[in-house]
Amino acid sequence: MTEDLSSRDAYLRSTEARVIAVEAVEAPEGEPTAPAGAWNVTLDRTVFYPGGGGQPADAGWLAARDGVRFDVEGARRAGSEIVHRLSHASRPPIVGEAVTAQIDWERRHLLMRTHTALHTLCGVVWRDHGALVTGGNMEPGKGRLDFEFEALSGDLVASIEAAVNAEIAAARPIHVRFFPRDEAFAIPDLIRTKVNLLPPGLEVVRAIEIEGLDLQADGGTHVANTREVGPIRVTGYESKGRINKRIRVELAS
Repeated sequence: MTEDLSSRDAYLRSTEARVIAVEAVEAPEGEPTAPAGAWNVTLDRTVFYPGGGGQPADAGWLAARDGVRFDVEGARRAGSEIVHRLSHASRPPIVGEAVTAQIDWERRHLLMRTHTALHTLCGVVWRDHGALVTGGNMEPGKGRLDFEFEALSGDLVASIEAAVNAEIAAARPIHVRFFPRDEAFAIPDLIRTKVNLLPPGLEVVRAIEIEGLDLQADGGTHVANTREVGPIRVTGYESKGRINKRIRVELAS
């Protein structure tokens, strides 16, 4: 089992950890060999976010005591464990060895700001228009959300952009909260997506609260206050179906 530190403190940049499993990466189907020096490694604890909910996994590195650095290209959740994809090292990692796990903080913080911007957009659209989310994705600095709108116009999108920026400028505190499953499902509108994506066996539901605006189930990383997001701008909107409209946003700075 991997202790997931990012789920409680998104500002942790590194942690001491121990390697508990190592597996060489197999060659993709149709290719004769796998990339040299590529391994899947599980740690007993990690600061790497494993990806999910539209947010990409963290990148960074592991530093061994003998000075070897293992680049981490990404991470994924596998049951109760978080598996790190390693590359570009002079030797394989060793089960039992101690390492320092370090994320690429500049990229992570940009993703945190982006994710919070999207939650602010979601909160504004739900509060003002009652539209559910039908999809979403992000990369550092920009992202998109799809909503159950029958129609979008330039004037409506401009009003949404202004409302989102007003909420960001209001410097609303943001909290991570955990609810027992039964309690979580008793909270109106905690699940903001059109389809409930929570795993059936999940006993504790993690939620992100933007004080006074939004509370919804979410597993990603966020900033502690909306003022960290900075201004956003809507870069486009489009129809993805009769009642499915996409809004694209990016951080202004």
